[in-house]
Amino acid sequence: QVQLVESGGGSVQPGGSLRLSCSASGFIGFNFGKYVMSWYRQAPGAERRLVATITPTGTTTINLDSVKGRFTISKDNVTDAIYLQMNNLKPEDTAMYYCNHVNQIFDWGQGTQVTVSS
Repeated sequence: QVQLVESGGGSVQPGGSLRLSCSASGFIGFNFGKYVMSWYRQAPGAERRLVATITPTGTTTINLDSVKGRFTISKDNVTDAIYLQMNNLKPEDTAMYYCNHVNQIFDWGQGTQVTVSS
C-alpha cells in the first residue's frame, strides 16, 4: 500500500517560514495528481484538523481561517510532491503535520513536527 512521507518541519521563531513536503513510496506509478490531497495538523491532546486541500485540477482551498494569507498548498507534477508553504508562523501553528487524501483513504505517515516558539 502507499506510504506517505512528510518532511520539512523544524523549530522556528514566530514570523519564520517553513515549507513542508509530502511524497509517496511503496506504490509503483503512484500519482498525487489522481487524488484530492490535503494537509492536516494535530497538536498534543487535540483533534486532527484539516488545514488545506488541493484537487487534481489544481484548485486549492485553505480550510482553516487562522492560516489564510499565511499558508499555501501546491503540488509539483514533475517530482510528484505536495507542498505546504507556511509563512509568518505563529506559536499556535505548533503541531504535527500530516498529508493524506481528503477522505483519509491512505494510512497515516509519521508526520513532520513544526514548533514555533521564542
